[in-house]
Amino acid sequence: MRFTRRIVELSRSLETPVLLLDRASLRRAYARVRAALPEADCYYAVKANPHPEVLRTLAALGAGFEVSSPVELRAVLDLGVPALRIMSSNPIKPVAFVQAAHAAGIDRFAVDSRAELVKLAHHAPGSRVYVRLTVDNSGSEWPLAKKYGASAADALQLLREARAFGLRPYGLTFHVGSQCLDKESWTSALLLCHEIWRELDADGIELQMLSLGGGFPVRHTRPVPSLKEIGREAARVLRDLFPPDRVELTVEPGRALVGEAGLLVASVIGKAERGQERWLYLDAGVFNALLEAIQGFRYQLRTERAGPPRRYVLAGPTCDSVDTIAQDVPLPELSVGDRVYFLNAGAYTLSYASSFNGFEPPRVVAFDDAPRLAREQLGEPDEAVALLA
Repeated sequence: MRFTRRIVELSRSLETPVLLLDRASLRRAYARVRAALPEADCYYAVKANPHPEVLRTLAALGAGFEVSSPVELRAVLDLGVPALRIMSSNPIKPVAFVQAAHAAGIDRFAVDSRAELVKLAHHAPGSRVYVRLTVDNSGSEWPLAKKYGASAADALQLLREARAFGLRPYGLTFHVGSQCLDKESWTSALLLCHEIWRELDADGIELQMLSLGGGFPVRHTRPVPSLKEIGREAARVLRDLFPPDRVELTVEPGRALVGEAGLLVASVIGKAERGQERWLYLDAGVFNALLEAIQGFRYQLRTERAGPPRRYVLAGPTCDSVDTIAQDVPLPELSVGDRVYFLNAGAYTLSYASSFNGFEPPRVVAFDDAPRLAREQLGEPDEAVALLA
């Protein structure tokens, strides 16, 4: 969402930390995904932000949902989302979740091991299975390659074995890593998928589904490829290599749908000078809002102050040195009580958050298109507002 005087005025009446959530931004993001990947069926990765307002808004648009736990499953089912609009791409699932999903009529599950085939055969017989592949994650800011994923050889074996377990070999999926900055990552993964697809075709196993997974980025402090660029390149590979009449293309965005819809507002609660470093302490930190900062994830920041930038270390409120958000951050001179705004913070700020040390996660205030209202009522954003990255 845009940083405007209207947003500042809205936040001033609220206690921090608070996540401002713009439903209109969610709708615009969903439209962008659909426009960039028109052949793909869109399933929102609930893990990115499971807040009811997010789920309700996307469900009203007809989005599908990707879930991994009984809590996520129940939240989506309670909105009236039908089972055919729900899938599970977590390749390792608790038995209780598999049972609940199967009882609800869900029959599409990712796997990456033989043990998971055995589990599904016992608790979700007849299900359609798709294999999550290991692919290059070097282009992402939050790699996800080590914990999950099967090699090409293992994927072939799993899909060949699926029928023997009473399951249906259905397709392939992959994850290029969260906040992926290299559009060629999807191209490389699709080339690997094509090799497996072609070899199974020769065995008489006709796959149906191909998932582009997630990882689609939003703008923070580094340039990112647009959804249109990624979609155009993916479409070229699909057109050249895959049978057009037999591919059910899906996509599972999380951050790309909800990231820009959230603005995290924090307050300065303390200041200190330690050697040559100036420290600013905020009421939102690594444990209760900004866990992605532990791997160097950087947000665009805004303040209400103007003035020459100083260099700060930003830290959260807990009694733990891990709770350090960022080093060498340029901001104007700030005082206790001033606000710091984290842009495009709708993804993972809630779902990763804990109440460690008694500091609660941000509460959510949802609204509808405050930026549009700001333009109508106040004109363009106030140029006096500090715009410091």
